[in-house]
Amino acid sequence: MAVFTAVSHVQIANWLAHYDVGRLRQARGIAQGIENTNYFVDTDHGAYVLTLIERIPVQDVPFYLRLMKHLAVRGIPCPEPISDRHGQLWSLLNGKPATLVTRLPGTQVTHPSAAECGTVGGLLARMHIAAADFGPAPANSRGLAWWPQAFETLTDELEPAQADLIADELQAQLVFAASAACRDLPASAVHADCFRDNVLMDEVAGAGIIDFYFACEDKWMFDLAVACNDWCVGEGDGELDPARTKALLDGYRAVRQLEPAEREAWPMILRAAALRFWLSRLYDHHLPRDAEVLSPKDPRWFERILQARRAGATEII
Repeated sequence: MAVFTAVSHVQIANWLAHYDVGRLRQARGIAQGIENTNYFVDTDHGAYVLTLIERIPVQDVPFYLRLMKHLAVRGIPCPEPISDRHGQLWSLLNGKPATLVTRLPGTQVTHPSAAECGTVGGLLARMHIAAADFGPAPANSRGLAWWPQAFETLTDELEPAQADLIADELQAQLVFAASAACRDLPASAVHADCFRDNVLMDEVAGAGIIDFYFACEDKWMFDLAVACNDWCVGEGDGELDPARTKALLDGYRAVRQLEPAEREAWPMILRAAALRFWLSRLYDHHLPRDAEVLSPKDPRWFERILQARRAGATEII
């Protein structure tokens, strides 16, 4: 959610004139994240988020907005896209597809408690059930098909030990993905990016999930593993915290019981989630994009997480 495309107060005000949301009072850029341009927008009628979609092809934009609508209608606390006076969920602003969504209450959690991890687990389970009848979704743009391409692009930037680790894990993941046990795991449209900075906690409203622009078709367990690798790790070594991990899984299982095949696949899927974000952060670190406001993330953190997952300590399931 960095600012890649600057938009003036007048431009936003003119764009908002096509919506029944009142006059623009204030707009300010949001610094977190690395994918899209986002502004907090306050109007006479309420608080919203304006998103300019930077890299997603225009033809794919409706999927993300329809998914958020689908989930919001089913009671999932997520941003709901607002239709303009012509019934459209997006239009161009400064040459980029732009959408206006509701702003959720709450704040990000920096140091999650076990109880907060349990809340996130329950939210993910509810979201998976709600998405089950959504229909087809695009493949994960940074999923298994992308990993070898990214690895090849990054080879000259990697230390030998890093290259060896990625090559070995990539081969293991290719074998696992080809297995019947992996292919038959429950899947649907998932968030695929449920990090702490994409969840807002509010004492009254509870937990809400934001930033759906990595959503895709994937395994439900992969979605859960992405969350686990962020919400349940220690501060320095990447190891799973037993209490928080159990709480996350218990929260999920209180809403939806895991199948035996999901429990068996859990260690490999935790590793897959770690590899995906290590490669992504390496890619974004070595091939950065310009932005007025940008919050870079350290790739080595997910290197440590992958090493920890390969070493084991994933029996809490």
